[in-house]
Formats: sequence, structure tokens, C-alpha cells
Amino acid sequence: MSIENDAFVVSNLSEMLEGQVAVLSAGYLNATQSLEIIDALRTSALYRPDQNSYILYPNKDLPKFLEKNNVPKESIEKSQLLTQLLTNNNNVIINKDCKGNYHFNGNFHNANYLKEALDQLKNKDEYHDLVVKESDNILQIFEDVFNHKAFTGRSGTFFAFEGLGSIYWHMVSKLHLAVQEVIEKAHQDQEDSAVIEALSNHYYEIGKGIGVHKTPEVYGAFPTDPYSHTPMHRGAQQPGMTGQVKEDILTRKGELGIKVAAGKLTFQPTLIPENQFLQQDETVNFIDFENNLYSLTLEKGSLAFTICQVPIVYKKAGNNQIEVKYKNSTTETISSLTLSHEVSQKIFQRTGEIVQVTVAINI
Repeated sequence: MSIENDAFVVSNLSEMLEGQVAVLSAGYLNATQSLEIIDALRTSALYRPDQNSYILYPNKDLPKFLEKNNVPKESIEKSQLLTQLLTNNNNVIINKDCKGNYHFNGNFHNANYLKEALDQLKNKDEYHDLVVKESDNILQIFEDVFNHKAFTGRSGTFFAFEGLGSIYWHMVSKLHLAVQEVIEKAHQDQEDSAVIEALSNHYYEIGKGIGVHKTPEVYGAFPTDPYSHTPMHRGAQQPGMTGQVKEDILTRKGELGIKVAAGKLTFQPTLIPENQFLQQDETVNFIDFENNLYSLTLEKGSLAFTICQVPIVYKKAGNNQIEVKYKNSTTETISSLTLSHEVSQKIFQRTGEIVQVTVAINI
């Protein structure tokens, strides 16, 4: 399958961000092909430069309010029911303005309102037969005028924070994760280092576009507060994490290079930015298995996190190596980045036997 065909599939089957994410996550493309799609995404109508992020659907020009509800004269003339209603000055479905233009009842929100009006007319003897004969035709005229089937919102009704031009933050986090998965596969397949670097740059830029990295002026809210959408016309809207938190946890786990296979814990970080390593020594507090507070001094050039309450300390070094420190003050040195099944299970089961794991990484 060529990248030209893949790009054709993306652009023609789905112009939405979901389509781009699905293609990247499917695993059918190699790193170079994925990079071409991500490059194209950055220059496409889905990218919003003002937010350094991606909208759910490509924005487009739509008919203005006064242009939408206009029923063609020929549609009126082909309908006995609409013609009869106008002759009788019955505006329950259709009306004619002072300029001779025809419009559906302005109170109709969707086809269900039209169906209710037709049912009411059906109960009247003078309209009964015409309604039975023409209901489907009238509903089709309504659809032709409003083109509801081409609606591009995420539900049956547009909300202020959804639809065209709107960033749906959960989907941006899915894109973030999908690109990370592409990078991981590229490392496994030993793809070209320049391609991996370009993919990594995209990954970082997508991450920067997510709210927590922005100023309140740009985000439109406190950057640390989770919001569901950012529409074109205002700042972040609809407080709530939705499903975004899941992807953000997974991407952080991926950045730290935490992997588990066959019950063994492996550390393979490839996406940790340089600025996340400490610029000076620092004392950090942790909670042990007995819920007691204790402190560790981290050296400049390191970073730390926990897995099942066991502190994991990363240090940059010339060789890959793991040092496991036990509660009984003994240590074990492993000349790889993978812990044995036995040691891994002690961590996962929180036995309390392991008090710290120091990982020296050749980054």
C-alpha cells in the first residue's frame, strides 16, 4: 500500500481528525509514511495556528442564517399540499414573505417538528389525503433545504463549544498518543533516525498545544483546569476531563519508557525532553508502604517517579544499567534495562522488599 493511496483514504473516507488518528494507530504504515501524513495534517485545514492544535472537523463556509430557510418556488409548485396551505393562509408548515419567497415554519428545529405538524394536518379532513400522499415528499424538501444529513457536529444539535472549527481536546490527546505509538514502533523497526527525530518534533508540538502548556490568555481559562472543547469564537469551554485523562496518562507512561512484557518491567525512555532532568540537586518527598513520609535527595541531571510506590530514579550515563536497592540495604546491579520477572513481581505486588530502583540510561 503506497502513501498516496493511504492519504487518499484519509482525505476521502474521513476529513475528520478521528480519521487521521485511526490511520496512524492502525499500524499499517511505516515511519516515513506516518510522517508524511502528520506533516500533511500540520498544513491542513484541521490545524488551528492560534491554539497550536487541531480541530475536529475542517472548517468551511456555510450559508448564512437568512440564506438557509428558503424553499425553491418549483418545490412549492410540485406540491399540492403546500400550494393548498398557502392558498388557505395556513402557515403551520410553510409561509410566503412580502418579497414572494417561501420559508418553512421558523419554529421547526428539525424534521421531527415538521412530522408533528403534518400529523396535526392529517387530522383535518381537507388535508388528510394530501398529507398521506405527500408526507415523504415534504420531508425530502425539508432535507433538501437544510441538508441535515451533512451535519458535522458530534450530536443531533450544535452546542456553542462543538462543531465546525472546534478543538475537541480528547481527540488531540488521542493524536498525541497515536504519534507516540508510531515513534515506539519506529524505534523497534530501527527506522531512519532523521525520520524518528521529525516524528518526535511533531509529538512535542502536539503536546505543547494541549492546554496545560498555555497562558490563560491563549487557553481562555486556567491552563491546569481540564476543558472538553475550544470553539473558534471563544476560549476553552465545558469543564470536565472527559476521556482525555486516559490518553494523557498513557503518553506520560510512554515518555518515561515504562513497558511490561511477560511480567518483566523494562525502561526504554526515548521521548523525555532534556529540560525534565533536574538542573540542580533537590530533595523530594515520598510515601512508603506504611504510609510514612520520607525524603530522597536527587542529584542534578536526574529525575524520579514511582511505580507501585517504589521510587524509580533516572540518571543519564554512558551505559545502560539498573541498580536495585533492597530494604535490607543490599543492592543488585543489572547490565540491561529490563528487570527479572522475580524483581518485577516484587514491585508490582508491593512486597516492600525493594526501596529504590536507579536506572542509568545512555540518552
